[in-house]
Amino acid sequence: MKAPEALKIDKILTIHGDTRNDPYFWMNDRENPEVIKYLNEENAYADAVMKDTEALQEELYEEMKARYKKDDESIPYFFNGYWYIVRYEEGKEYPIFCRRFQTLENAEEIILDVNILAGTHEYFEVASVATSPDNKLVSFSEDSVGRRIYTLKFKNLQTGEYLGDEIENTTGKAVWANDNEHVFYIRKDKSLRAYKVYRHRMGTDSSEDVLIFHEKDDTFDVNVFKTKSLEYIFLASSSTISDEHYFIPADDVFTDWKVIQPRIDDLEYSVEHYKDEFYIITNADDATNFKLVKTKIENCTMENWVDVIPHREEVLLEGFEIFNDYLVLEERERGLLYIKIIQNATGEVFNIPFTDPTYTAYIGLNLEFNTEILRFGYTSLTVPGSTYEFDMKNKITHLLKQQEVLGGKFLAENYISERIWAPSRDGNEQIPVSLVYHKDTKKSADTPLLLYGYGSYGHTVDATFSNVRLSLLDRGFIYAIAHIRGGEYLGREWYEDGKMLFKKNTFYDFIDAGKYLIQENYTSSKHLYAMGGSAGGLLVGAVVNLEPKLFNGIVAQVPFVDVVTTMLDETIPLTTGEYDEWGNPNDEEYYFYMKEYSPYDNVEAKEYPHMLITTGLHDSQVQYWEPAKWTARLREMKTDDNLLVFKTDMSAGHGGASGRFESLKEDALEFAFLLKIDGKI
Repeated sequence: MKAPEALKIDKILTIHGDTRNDPYFWMNDRENPEVIKYLNEENAYADAVMKDTEALQEELYEEMKARYKKDDESIPYFFNGYWYIVRYEEGKEYPIFCRRFQTLENAEEIILDVNILAGTHEYFEVASVATSPDNKLVSFSEDSVGRRIYTLKFKNLQTGEYLGDEIENTTGKAVWANDNEHVFYIRKDKSLRAYKVYRHRMGTDSSEDVLIFHEKDDTFDVNVFKTKSLEYIFLASSSTISDEHYFIPADDVFTDWKVIQPRIDDLEYSVEHYKDEFYIITNADDATNFKLVKTKIENCTMENWVDVIPHREEVLLEGFEIFNDYLVLEERERGLLYIKIIQNATGEVFNIPFTDPTYTAYIGLNLEFNTEILRFGYTSLTVPGSTYEFDMKNKITHLLKQQEVLGGKFLAENYISERIWAPSRDGNEQIPVSLVYHKDTKKSADTPLLLYGYGSYGHTVDATFSNVRLSLLDRGFIYAIAHIRGGEYLGREWYEDGKMLFKKNTFYDFIDAGKYLIQENYTSSKHLYAMGGSAGGLLVGAVVNLEPKLFNGIVAQVPFVDVVTTMLDETIPLTTGEYDEWGNPNDEEYYFYMKEYSPYDNVEAKEYPHMLITTGLHDSQVQYWEPAKWTARLREMKTDDNLLVFKTDMSAGHGGASGRFESLKEDALEFAFLLKIDGKI
């Protein structure tokens, strides 16, 4: 089958005296029948190219699905008189939210059965399920398109009746006031920015809702949440580099909101409440890797902040949890996460011990202050996701639950994980790389290796377990994660060195990691593959322009590849809030720097590796037309015969298909593609 040939219509774009012709600009219209026709043609071509893998895709899908426990359920947690559980039933795609009064022996009460709510929708998601303080009502939000625009709904848990209160165009989140009568929620603007906070009174029409806060700075968005103590409701307005928090007592929704600290450029902070104080993580006073401070509630501006955990250059403070007798810190040092416990009365400090060479550990759900039990999570590349309780007094760890891997083949001891350090091209940095492979896989030039990366927004891709990934590992693949600059794996400076006018470091680190893996005989270019999604799609897109022969193939998931045009269009969701990450191309310096690496703008007439590109028609984060245009330009320009497969999910958004198992079909397609181009079928 012949590859689709997209229509070209000249579109001249000029700024800063620089002119670009974007002949595929016309694809920026979801309602244009020609756009839908092109996407469908590409889907048909993708199906034709991958037809010889259909049996393999089905095999992979069934194999992945078989590893999941079909009737699984979450660990119960106790809150406000009830034990809450989320469970799945065999043969059903969506969760069932349940609770039991006082003891787990009491009868189950179904709060929401999402399988019933989903009905015949091709896509369906329920978010932010929250019960009222008196346990009589529940708020929840639903999205049946995939654009993360939620309708807020309510249910009477005593009668089972769905209430008439419905609020459209929200972020999905609702926060109950303690009067059981009012909720706070957030609306989105045309560009899908969270920008207005409203107060809704139950039983009234949403047109009567009261505007509480309007964030007019389009580089900021807003959030609303309740403190662990349930005593305060917070309103947070944040950009990439600045925060501002307001609060009211949760018992008094009509009082004036008070600010903790007015926004200041480059001042970040987040807040939690305990007794008569606020505890705050902040980068104030040049605390690059953040510190923990506290302040009295009645006088809480920055000049009154007192250090609890001072800034340390070598340690990134990522989170904390307050108990009556203990303070628990989530810290990162040399890339690895540690959970540190401080006994308030004695000052004793100790860490929960972890032994894997690369892993993830994090503070879990802890709703009580007056307890000596800490719930935390742990996983590694060889250890399935696990939830533990740790007795902070007696230093005893108890496993509550570990993700079951069914199918009869998985034994953790059959897999090996490593962490290695690849030298950067400038010689000043070492790039951490986490790896996992089956113990029978030999490292050699003939060994296939999939290198994954992200490297943006300070988001760290940690070493976690994936039972889906086993399908590659059991077929001889090595899987690796490059912890490149742009993430915070090695602290805040690691992030700062991979953003704005230093963004190219992200791409260079990924390339250098790939070359080091080849140098150390883990693989060769003939068997090296790259994968990244969203901003990670930008990563792999930039990399194949810079080093097209380094990889045999890439998988670009919902890739952000039309950087310049997108960042110049303030009507596109998220654009204005991204200026502190990428720079504002209305500024000449940022425009030309961006243009140097934007994947779409740098496609050339040369050979490219095999490529699988995916998107969702309703993607609200990275619009479908970015990968569509990129694919069209690659088809036009590339000089090789390597595969170029472009697949659009016509019913999904940025997160892919909804449902518990439907998304596994996307994984099966990606893995089949990699196995096909590596000659494994």
